[in-house]
Amino acid sequence: MNSTGTGRLLNVVDVEATCWPGSPPPGSVSEIIEIGLTVVDLSTAERVERHRILVRPARSEVSDFCTELTGLTQDEVAAGRSFGEACRLLARRHASGARPWASWGDYDRHQFTRQCGATRTPYPFGRRHTNAKAVFTEVHGLRKRPGMAQALDLAGLPLEGRHHRGEDDAWNIAALVLHLAERDGWPSD
Repeated sequence: MNSTGTGRLLNVVDVEATCWPGSPPPGSVSEIIEIGLTVVDLSTAERVERHRILVRPARSEVSDFCTELTGLTQDEVAAGRSFGEACRLLARRHASGARPWASWGDYDRHQFTRQCGATRTPYPFGRRHTNAKAVFTEVHGLRKRPGMAQALDLAGLPLEGRHHRGEDDAWNIAALVLHLAERDGWPSD
């Protein structure tokens, strides 16, 4: 099935951004450098597409700390798309303005909001966002919201790929969404 097919499609998004062990260097800001996206068909309980969009930072560089965390290098992201191009691709190819979307926590949503505002880029998503971390916490009756890797462990699911790589994290979060849907815990549209 392609991203325009029928079914109850959900975009699961995870971003990686430039980061440092402390405050950003003078003049630098945290910017999205990778957008991982997994399309989930909730009607068939399958992960049906997996995508990675590399984004070229405009006001910062990938630090050694960031490379160690994500595996992404400055040379790799320098060959990526501009942030505006990446947002247009999300809207055009993945129906991000019309399709509901989810992320693990609210960081990704807030990062898009901040960066869109700072660059005057139209926000690529619609209003139907679900914080999968909050849903997982509620369904499992936890007091504290777990990180994605801990949630996978609690759900008895493997961590596939590299943690803190947007494409892999979106794939793993999608597995958690399906786990929650199996337990009738995923909110319906």
